Amino acid sequence: MNRFHRWYCCSRGWAHEVEGTLVPWVVDDVDLGDDVIEIGPGPGMTTDALRRRVARLTSVEIDERLASRLAARLAGTNVTVVHGDATQLPFAAGTFSGATAMTMLHHVPSAVLQDRLLAEVCRVLRPGAVFTGSDSRWSRRFQLYHLFDTMTLVDPERFADRLLDAGFVGPQVDTARGRFRFRALRPG
Repeated sequence: MNRFHRWYCCSRGWAHEVEGTLVPWVVDDVDLGDDVIEIGPGPGMTTDALRRRVARLTSVEIDERLASRLAARLAGTNVTVVHGDATQLPFAAGTFSGATAMTMLHHVPSAVLQDRLLAEVCRVLRPGAVFTGSDSRWSRRFQLYHLFDTMTLVDPERFADRLLDAGFVGPQVDTARGRFRFRALRPG
């Protein structure tokens, strides 16, 4: 992420948006179970909101510096931070009771890698477990936030099909101003 984007993702404004709007919109009516995996927490604003809602949370972050800082900040809590690549998750099939990926898919550098990430999340979920999350839609402001940054937008109109192709069933995608949310189940 570029410097401005990193600053914004650690700001009080973003924390307020995550806590008050984003996380409730994505997970309030979803049973994630007791052992949840979070993909791409970045600096951990979504992690802070999620960890109060679940018994155990494993957050997988590809950026070594962000992962290290988040692990140090959350040491001794119900969160385990793993520095790793979500396109090759280091967990056995059927490990987790639920999964989330909030506003991070557009940081994955290609649709092929995004699809690999979706398939990996499906693999590590227990049968019947839910995968839920959100991402942003294009706007001029969003484009400016991503100058000199990775921005591979996800088309919400095609995302249900991509979830099906990754192995999920029953995908739902809802759009709102500037963002979309999704949920799907691992078969079983």
